[in-house]
Amino acid sequence: MSNFEIFLVASVVKIVLVIIVLLTAVAYTVWLERKVVGHMQNRWGPQRVGPFGLLQPLADGVKFLLKEDLTPPHVYRPLFIAAPMIAVVCALTSIAVVPFGNPVSIFGRVIPLQIADINIGLLIILGITSVGVYGVALAGWSSNSKYSLLGGLRASAQMVSYEICLGLSLVGVLIVSGSFSLREIVESQSGHFFGFLPKWNIFYGGQFVAFFIYLIAAYAETNRVPFDLPEAETELVAGYHTEYSAMKFAMFFMAEYANMITVACVATLLFLGGWSGPVFGGPILQAILPVFWFVAKVFVFLFVYIWVRGTLPRFRYDQLMAFGWKFLFPAAVANLVVTALAVALHASKATP
Repeated sequence: MSNFEIFLVASVVKIVLVIIVLLTAVAYTVWLERKVVGHMQNRWGPQRVGPFGLLQPLADGVKFLLKEDLTPPHVYRPLFIAAPMIAVVCALTSIAVVPFGNPVSIFGRVIPLQIADINIGLLIILGITSVGVYGVALAGWSSNSKYSLLGGLRASAQMVSYEICLGLSLVGVLIVSGSFSLREIVESQSGHFFGFLPKWNIFYGGQFVAFFIYLIAAYAETNRVPFDLPEAETELVAGYHTEYSAMKFAMFFMAEYANMITVACVATLLFLGGWSGPVFGGPILQAILPVFWFVAKVFVFLFVYIWVRGTLPRFRYDQLMAFGWKFLFPAAVANLVVTALAVALHASKATP
């Protein structure tokens, strides 16, 4: 086989594996959320379908597939159908540039654990997730319903506002690492401070503040509690997806949970050292352990997501927007300025 054929086969295999793993992770993140919140509220959560309710995601998927798909007669049908597709495609596509571990050698060929190794991977993720806003906005507009339209407008304003804060929180990491490549950002975090503290960006200078800003903005960007105003049932029936049913309804939530996983992956790569961690044993174990550490850090981030949902109440919409523009945005700009000045000062001292 030629090099191109090997590259093509490896790419197709990686795409299939990543999609299968991501969709499975989406399904079982829903299960995890229901179990964790259930125990926080002193109840069991899913437990009847399979041991510990492990088959509940499969039952939910079958239910959505077999449920009658109703399309109200007053909607603008082309965009009504396209909106959930835009949301889920953007959510699934952004995972393509995420590296999950060190490259592995198979039959003498080095295969990166990443679908596409692009040197501007972070920009690709930010660009694709930004397009996902159109799915939510078009769903509200095309439903031709006042409730859905208000939900779509609120979602668009919220996602655009907090996306600015999220992007600014990442610029400090880019200044410190000096690269847009996710793999190079992880490699820049290798080593230790004082011989024992991991050299992760969360421990570097003021990047803990950037991580805090990123964490809050990520909750709002993915429409999660306490920022789930776009689907506030008590105010807007169900927000932008009021008129949706069956699998189209499920696609919006698939996109939400897939975005949660993407956000957790980006946080792991930029602030928590990616796949770095203790590596020991034979060649196989040394290849598996980095992936294990990466998945473990993503899991911790998702658990915090769920923990916050079971703890905090929902904001009012005016509080949501005021917090984003009057506190989070100035804090992100201030952190960016301080980081830039600190790096410039350090560079000037290092220059002979």
